Amino acid sequence: MSLKKQALSGIVWTFAQQSGVQIISFGVQIILARLLLPEMFGLIAMINVFIAIGQLLMDGGMTTSLIRTENPDHLDYSTVFSTNILVSLGLYGLIFLGAPFISTFYEQPILTDLVRVFALSFVINAFVAVHVAKLTKEMNFKKQMTIQIPSTLIGGATGVIMAILGYGVWSLVWLNISQAMALSVQYWLFSSWRPGFKIDKSKWKYHFNFGYKMTLSGLLDRIYNNAYNIIIGKFFVPAQVGFFTQAETMRLFPVGQIGSVIGKVTYPLFANIKTDAELKNAYKKTMKLVLSIVIPMMLILIIVAEDFFLLLFGEKWLPAVPYFQILSIASIVRPISSYNLNILKVKGRSDLFLKVEVIKKIFGVIAIAVALPFGIMAMVISLTVVSYTFVLSNMIASGRLINYKFAEQLKDISLLYLLGILISIGTYLVFPLFKVDSNFLNILGVTTLFLAVYFVALLIFEKSLVRTAISLLKK
Repeated sequence: MSLKKQALSGIVWTFAQQSGVQIISFGVQIILARLLLPEMFGLIAMINVFIAIGQLLMDGGMTTSLIRTENPDHLDYSTVFSTNILVSLGLYGLIFLGAPFISTFYEQPILTDLVRVFALSFVINAFVAVHVAKLTKEMNFKKQMTIQIPSTLIGGATGVIMAILGYGVWSLVWLNISQAMALSVQYWLFSSWRPGFKIDKSKWKYHFNFGYKMTLSGLLDRIYNNAYNIIIGKFFVPAQVGFFTQAETMRLFPVGQIGSVIGKVTYPLFANIKTDAELKNAYKKTMKLVLSIVIPMMLILIIVAEDFFLLLFGEKWLPAVPYFQILSIASIVRPISSYNLNILKVKGRSDLFLKVEVIKKIFGVIAIAVALPFGIMAMVISLTVVSYTFVLSNMIASGRLINYKFAEQLKDISLLYLLGILISIGTYLVFPLFKVDSNFLNILGVTTLFLAVYFVALLIFEKSLVRTAISLLKK
């Protein structure tokens, strides 16, 4: 199969996987939001940073190295697998011992047991991280879909049943544990690859030298992204953490759906492209296609945010609406940042990746410190503003590697943003004229109006983009 056909096949199966997983997860999120109190989501958000760090350090960026390595052998995979298992067990021991200190920091006694159980998830994930990397390297996304969707169903069903039975916050913990267990069992049952429990020194050194820089970059990113939950959890009540977390989850949901599909496919695809000119062309087309979907999607959600939250979660979650609207402005540019960082990875510039992340996070921490005295809303605004500076940094750093200058990138995408902004202003002004008592009809009306005008605008100003999209759909 040609690289182009592999990419198209990968997009189809990854989209099927992501769609299935996200639809199930979204449905479960709605049910749990109605069954549980915001405080319970806030408690989980407080400890997510420790789980995320454990997951990241467990892998050490070595599976990413496997994907970009040309023709890795069984010893490569086995070395990374054995390393993941040993590191995950060591990290779990540290988190188990440190759980009481986490509980004391937040002044929430229940967190000790929550952390100790929840942390088991990254130990379980260590048993399949290499399986996932191998299938991704082979661009076998069909098999990943057939494994991921049943696991998501099992996890979701576990969480909902426990919430109905009154287990409260524990339903959120066991949702993740049961999903990780189901995923692990299936990968071992349905994957033919079996590891050798051995570590080759030269192989380990090769993957570690690339991976540790990616890990440090990821560590900075995880800590920074969770810093808002940590600080809000420390200085405000858990309910406020819950509102912020729900807004953050909802604004990342649509972008994550599209971004995860394209990102998962383009990383191994970009890694197989040999020349900078081809890489630049592939990146440019991918970015414009993704943005043509993300821009209208997020702008529509900003306009209908109140109806959206009322329809899905009920009145108790309305305080999250303004957070969601402001954070959604940041989501509009999120894909640009993700794909620029993919360029750094496929070019093997984990050193530059790390430098860029350090500079960005220093600026981000300063923004948090400045915003904190002014309350949660100021912190939400600072997060959004800083995200734009992050995008600019990524565009400049990656553009230099493939001769795709910042000004050229900006020129290529600016029209899509301009069309989206102008249409959203018009839709916002017209919306009150036909607003009704039905949340669903309000959302449907805004969506229909916006997309109709946006599609016509693309036909007029971006004909080549429309032709590319139609061509891909036909194939």
